[in-house]
Amino acid sequence: MQTYLPIAELPVDVLLVLGMALAVGFVSGMFGIGGGFLMTPLLIFIGVPTAVAVASEAPQIAASAFTGVLAYQRKQAIDFKLGGVLLGGGVAGTALGVWFFNLMRDAGQLDAIIAVSYVIVLGAIGGLMLVESTRALMRKAPPPSKPRGVKRTFVDRLPFKMRFRRSMIHVSALPLLALGAGVGFLGAVLGIGGGFLLVPALVYVFRVPTAVVVGTSLFQIFVTMMAATVMHATTNASVDVVLAMILMLGGAIGAQFGVRVGQTMKGEQLRLLLALLLLAVAGRFLADLTLTPIEPFSVVIAEGAR
Repeated sequence: MQTYLPIAELPVDVLLVLGMALAVGFVSGMFGIGGGFLMTPLLIFIGVPTAVAVASEAPQIAASAFTGVLAYQRKQAIDFKLGGVLLGGGVAGTALGVWFFNLMRDAGQLDAIIAVSYVIVLGAIGGLMLVESTRALMRKAPPPSKPRGVKRTFVDRLPFKMRFRRSMIHVSALPLLALGAGVGFLGAVLGIGGGFLLVPALVYVFRVPTAVVVGTSLFQIFVTMMAATVMHATTNASVDVVLAMILMLGGAIGAQFGVRVGQTMKGEQLRLLLALLLLAVAGRFLADLTLTPIEPFSVVIAEGAR
């Protein structure tokens, strides 16, 4: 069952794309992440132009995050003040990311930049998660820990501190703005929500309680991905509405089943599987960068020769 993607300018098998969206939605629901790090590469691997794959994944991530925001808001598990500070950097980072995206696209280096970025980011995060989850699975029982005070870090010494009552933290706004900007930049350039980066940073660096960190992260991702969608659509016309609708439909359905499966697995097992997924995607991009293509030459017809 073929359909034509007007912006990507190529026909695709609807069932194939829908099946991929269902699978990625399942993974997203199981791990509690956006899934852009997996869906964007899959679209690239089946022939969708890199620019269109990145831009068209943004509305799918925004739609998935919006459903999560509604669910967590009903539980009053979102710190909107913290989310607002993250958005201050997130929107700026998204705008910078779209500018960099267009700059690399015009220079003809976008595909290489995205491939290298996926190898570095996913390889590093996946490697760290693999080591941590493997150690956690091999450790039978944690030794009883003695109560001790919380050590002050570099982040605690920065100025412009703000108090976030729902998150029960009192930290500087500067690193939060920088974190939001970094996640927004990566989201705009790579077509990822960045939840797998944002959540660990909030938990381990800023000590935000787990009860509010996921909902707050989804709120930030929703707004930044909506901003990325608008910016991509208006500046480079890379958002393919037909493709985005298929992705949103499949992702929403698959996520419902993924949530049920994820609730039956241990946290260490989930982190191990996610680490293997991250490393697999990074390995595929690394292979594309290093292996000699089957057809190393191409013929380009100049405009004046037609």
